Amino acid sequence: MEIFTNYPLKSLNTFGINVDGKYFAQVASLEEIREGLAFAQQKKVPVMLLGGGSNILFTKDYNGLILKIGDRNMEQIAETSEHVLVKVGAGMNWDDFVAICVEKGWGGLENLSLIPGNVGASPIQNIGAYGVEIKDHFESLEYYHFEQNLIQSFFAKDCSFGYRDSIFKRKLKGKGVILSVTYKLDKKPVFNTSYGTIKEALEKMSVGELSLQAMRQAVINIRRSKLPDPNEIGNAGSFFKNPEVPKSFHDHLKNQFPNLVAFKLDNGNYKLAAGWLIDQCEWKGYREGDAGIHAKQALVLVNYAHASGQDILALSEKVMKSVKAKFGVEMEREVNVV
Repeated sequence: MEIFTNYPLKSLNTFGINVDGKYFAQVASLEEIREGLAFAQQKKVPVMLLGGGSNILFTKDYNGLILKIGDRNMEQIAETSEHVLVKVGAGMNWDDFVAICVEKGWGGLENLSLIPGNVGASPIQNIGAYGVEIKDHFESLEYYHFEQNLIQSFFAKDCSFGYRDSIFKRKLKGKGVILSVTYKLDKKPVFNTSYGTIKEALEKMSVGELSLQAMRQAVINIRRSKLPDPNEIGNAGSFFKNPEVPKSFHDHLKNQFPNLVAFKLDNGNYKLAAGWLIDQCEWKGYREGDAGIHAKQALVLVNYAHASGQDILALSEKVMKSVKAKFGVEMEREVNVV
């Protein structure tokens, strides 16, 4: 394993923030991870694990060791008449994995097409889109605990999955690394077309018989029409979570703002559309230097060229304050700020 010094990270984060890591190494095995941890301990520096760099905002150089997870192995480990279990290395690109599943006729993840990032981050965020979350098809994962120096298996009940949340973002944050994730996929797909504009997208495509390929393409078309390509404009997708509020507060807001966009949850609370809240504060299309709010989706903060992480962070603070002032709603960032 080669360890680099003062390594440029601009191409390794989708915001395209121009910062360096004091030390950097790509790791593709548990042995290399252990080697990296030993190096960091010797140098007395912190360690950061980096996947696809799609959910992170660097606000300064990282004064430690960055380990870029590179395991892209994939194998089918079990099969029944209804399902297949597929084990995937944490370093595999998420959308590449979804594309393979669709090609093989394995259903369940097609609504999560074109989400940036790697497989290892999918349980951390409990990524979701268009009525599907990864917890719906999650079987287990392998987790290497740094301090205990052992590999643990986590099943769904162990992960404390919530809305864009899990135990790995809270109790276990920074204490280990996900090595692989196993998904339980459907051999007889059940299509979820009820959320958002999927039906409309399918109609535009003149789809006759519904298929995994058609569902994937519909989701891709929707995402490309609404969200900027990180290869063209630096961004990390949705910057904020959709706030969850009690029914009483939702009803209070609904009285004040009859056009409020919200979705009732199983627990009786309501999920507010963060993009709508931000849009009502007239941020859509706003630009401050090279930091801005995307013109088509108010949830997406963008780096047009040379914005710093501090520029993006400062703009996000202004957005949060304005939503709080207008609606009394506390916004929470979905993106990790470093």
